[in-house]
Amino acid sequence: MEKQKKKLQKKAATLVEALPYMRKYNGEIFVIKYGGHAMGDEKLSRQFAEDITLLRQVGISPVIVHGGGPQIGEMLSRLSIESEFIDGLRVTTKATVEVAEMVLCGSVCKSIVADINSVGGRAIGLSGKDSHLVTARKVNRTKPDPDSNLEKAIDLGFVGEPAIIDPTILKQSIANGIIPVVSPIALGEDGHTYNINADTMAGAIAGALDARRFVLLTDVPGVLDKDGDMLMELTAEDIATLRAEGTISGGMIPKVETCLNALQQGVRGAVILDGRVKHAILLEIFTERGAGTLIRGQAPA
Repeated sequence: MEKQKKKLQKKAATLVEALPYMRKYNGEIFVIKYGGHAMGDEKLSRQFAEDITLLRQVGISPVIVHGGGPQIGEMLSRLSIESEFIDGLRVTTKATVEVAEMVLCGSVCKSIVADINSVGGRAIGLSGKDSHLVTARKVNRTKPDPDSNLEKAIDLGFVGEPAIIDPTILKQSIANGIIPVVSPIALGEDGHTYNINADTMAGAIAGALDARRFVLLTDVPGVLDKDGDMLMELTAEDIATLRAEGTISGGMIPKVETCLNALQQGVRGAVILDGRVKHAILLEIFTERGAGTLIRGQAPA
């Protein structure tokens, strides 16, 4: 009996700790990029849906932008469509982008929507194509040519990046208590369909919505120091120093750059968070310590 009482008191204490954060973030928009291993795990997927639904019920307006690289790769393999990679980037042919749209806008997006709706939320699936939400432009990359020492253009096919964002449809959904779930597919001004990196699209949408927080769910705990310990808070100046000394390197570089770009567009705080941790989003938002690495902007996060 005493053990049960202490357990209940601990739950009550957790709610009390969360209360000021509920007040602080009431009415604010949080853009959350969802992907990685957490998205492919049935138990974690349901917990994510529960967390997102809870955010909406306590007055926070979540907007989800999802990835789906592994699911696209699996479908391409099943269809015997070979993928070519250049410097780690998938060359997206017309056939590949058609498969990407089918997988992202169909299977992946609708699965997330169904999970949220099944736990009492109200979600709607969208893509960049809907209501001119995102207009894409083709990504142009170059690499040094070893023969001439000049920069050589790389054609990645139908790989795009956000050029123009019209968040009207997202704002209308939010105003009606609906949680938007956005697939990173968009039309270009040239009329072609483009596949966009989900991190990049989520950061751009966060900026367009003037979001209070941009949450980047990943497969790592956050930004780590040289000893492998997580850094709880960083500024742009801290990140520049860590990059210069090589502490931030590899795949973490584009993630922090996405966060910094979102902050430059007016987002007040960006978080790199491990999506594999149970209720990671709630721990980050509603506890003093948080659960990931918070990158602060100029205004209070």
